Amino acid sequence: KLENAEINRAMRKPTDSLDGYDYYLRAMASFHKAGRDDIKEAVRLFHKAIEFDDGYSSAYGMAAWCYARRKLNGWTDDQSAETLDAERLAKRAIECGNDDAVALASSGIAIGYMFDDFERAVSLMDRAQALNPNLAMAFHLSGWIRCFVGQPDLAIKHLERAVRLSPLDPQRPGMLAAIAAAHFAAGRFDVAASLSTKAMLEQSNNFIAALVAAASNALAGNLDAAKRAIELVRASDPDFRIQSVKYRLPHRQPEVLTRWEDALRKAGMPE
Repeated sequence: KLENAEINRAMRKPTDSLDGYDYYLRAMASFHKAGRDDIKEAVRLFHKAIEFDDGYSSAYGMAAWCYARRKLNGWTDDQSAETLDAERLAKRAIECGNDDAVALASSGIAIGYMFDDFERAVSLMDRAQALNPNLAMAFHLSGWIRCFVGQPDLAIKHLERAVRLSPLDPQRPGMLAAIAAAHFAAGRFDVAASLSTKAMLEQSNNFIAALVAAASNALAGNLDAAKRAIELVRASDPDFRIQSVKYRLPHRQPEVLTRWEDALRKAGMPE
């Protein structure tokens, strides 16, 4: 609620009077909207915040997270350029923000998801949680990392804590989608289907929620629901294919990746 009030204040200020913090808040407003153009605008605004303050660790980290979200959703315009910028931003976030939980958690998801350095990502998440045990983001992003390294039950524990810490969080649909993905990784398809559907109801443009809904409903035997979800996935990312799974969902367990591929194939996803 405090962040929302600050965002509203920053949005009312004239453009020529904005400072680094105002640009950061405006970036967060775009980030929470979660659409393709919104995330692109968030990157631009986080960079504007950095122009005002070269040591703005949270802005560096959040910009890096934006690139991770662009990769997840298939929105990358120039993969090599975005990867290089994400690496630079994450490194700078850690250099400037060794005691900034937001910077550590947001850079950690980029380091784990985009560069496959999951050990470093886990370490950054653990430090972020120690610095601020009430930061929902630290537990939300840790949940994704734990899911990818093969700890779905710990992922669910962290994600459910994130929801408890911030039940009205703008990122709540993403938290629910992550919980659903962790249940899918653990083989609980009915639970995953229910939670992913709930996430889609809360945020219709949530790509990962639609993807989990398609896969989990397919393996739960709800093929009609799976095919409806596949239509949403393809509307969001027409280029997504079965072979895209290993790049978008970098699970370290081959059996989980195989399950994803089999489930999406059953739901009607093209090869």
